[in-house]
Amino acid sequence: MAHSDRYAMLLSALPYHGPLFGATQTPLSRIRLNQRLALLDPDEADCLRHARRLLEWAQQEPDRTDAQSVVRAKQVIEGITNPFIRDLVTWRLELRTLVAALRRRHRGESAPRDRRWGFGRWTSRIMQHWNEPAFGLERAFPWLPEAERLLARGGTVDLERLLLGAVWNHLESCSDGHYLDFEAVVIYVLRWDMIARWTTYDGEEAARRFDELVEQAMAGVEKSLRPSADTARPVRA
Repeated sequence: MAHSDRYAMLLSALPYHGPLFGATQTPLSRIRLNQRLALLDPDEADCLRHARRLLEWAQQEPDRTDAQSVVRAKQVIEGITNPFIRDLVTWRLELRTLVAALRRRHRGESAPRDRRWGFGRWTSRIMQHWNEPAFGLERAFPWLPEAERLLARGGTVDLERLLLGAVWNHLESCSDGHYLDFEAVVIYVLRWDMIARWTTYDGEEAARRFDELVEQAMAGVEKSLRPSADTARPVRA
């Protein structure tokens, strides 16, 4: 079967996901989704699995140091041969680095001195512009000033909503021109993951869970810059 035919068959079997924040459940179950994804060839399935492994909270390894996590992320990304998927994953990891920096600064901590604290092209910029609003990156990331305000106000759920909305909109902009191809499948699956994550939240439980995730992510930030950095836990913003 030709690739285009397989993609058409696969995507036609995936229900429309609708808006993120209007969802009350995923458009189809995880079991059904995995059954549909069986139409992918092994290389495509591996590419998708690697991308999800880096992006899903549940698949992170808490015993890794920040430096180890960054090295591992770079290794996995270098192994993703599809440039579109590689760029998607890179963008998400850079977003997490920005959020980790916001949280660190909000806690009154100083700028990191070791670039291994975060991932991507913005680490040096963040370190150099630590005391500037939004690290001077509001043009590249228009949601950053609002994220700062919500963080200062303690709006945990609103902050989570803002960040998920930023990712959702980014996926929307990336979907242009991808309708019956592998990239369209990946975008659908990443959106499915986001819906699954959001629909598990409920009021105070959402706030508790988000704070727990952020605290876990930030637990290694201080330690990662000390001489005993190899005992620190990784940053996962």
